[in-house]
Amino acid sequence: MLQQEDRYYRRRIATSYFTTIISITLVLFLLGLLGMIVLHAQKLSDYVKENIGFSIIIREGVKESGIMELKKKLDKTYYVKSTEYISREHAAERLKTELGEDFVSFLGYNPLLPAIDLRLKAAYANSDSINRIERRLLNNPEIKEVFYQKSLVEMINLNIEKISFILLGLSGVLLFIAIVLINNTIRLSVYSKRFLIRSMQLVGATEGFIRKPFLFRSVFNGCLSAFIAIGFLTVITYFSIEQLPELLELQDITMLLILVAIIFLLGVFLSWVSTYFAVRKYLRIKTDLLYT
Repeated sequence: MLQQEDRYYRRRIATSYFTTIISITLVLFLLGLLGMIVLHAQKLSDYVKENIGFSIIIREGVKESGIMELKKKLDKTYYVKSTEYISREHAAERLKTELGEDFVSFLGYNPLLPAIDLRLKAAYANSDSINRIERRLLNNPEIKEVFYQKSLVEMINLNIEKISFILLGLSGVLLFIAIVLINNTIRLSVYSKRFLIRSMQLVGATEGFIRKPFLFRSVFNGCLSAFIAIGFLTVITYFSIEQLPELLELQDITMLLILVAIIFLLGVFLSWVSTYFAVRKYLRIKTDLLYT
């Protein structure tokens, strides 16, 4: 009879540990998945901003050496990501490909001017910064015109701002849910051991002595859950890149390592704090309330 009760008790403890780990793992996995989405959204946002078309039209009569000198100066400018020199011939070839006909032969001459295609750094790819940059460039006598699609720039920045607010709100809600779920799961786990806690108190064990194995177990559970969650995230990332190789360009190893560290810290911290307060509750609760 005692052996059956002992096996039953051990099975309940094992089930409690397993349930706790699974619950924490799922929560950390969802948080990590959201973190990866946020990271990729930021990288994708920067990628889109840095590929907005921005053309500097050079005046007639400016020599190619002067254009290349201007290009070198722009390359050294703090707001420039990259530049590309577009000669009159190259511009004509591109337009010919887009139109599907040889307009140069039809007109008898090439009306296009040389240009420099400019790509701005993401931080400066917004309407206010572009307007300031445009005014500064137009002060150069070699530059005839600065062309870019203003409506496209405004639309991209507006949509990115909306998505950022949505992701921020979703992150806050999910973090709150994570804290509540982990806290409730651990409280239920400690609740199943409330009589064990009281028995240890009755034989004279101190609060620190009683609390220690629970806290050690909570740290272990947090680390194990974080490790499993990161394993799932790694598998999802691998298969996502396999299906969409373009995602590889959006990967930032440093940010991913920071995300892994945050998942580990969250797993350990939330598990430890929830366990600490749950155990403290049953260390100070009245005996009559243990049966409710």
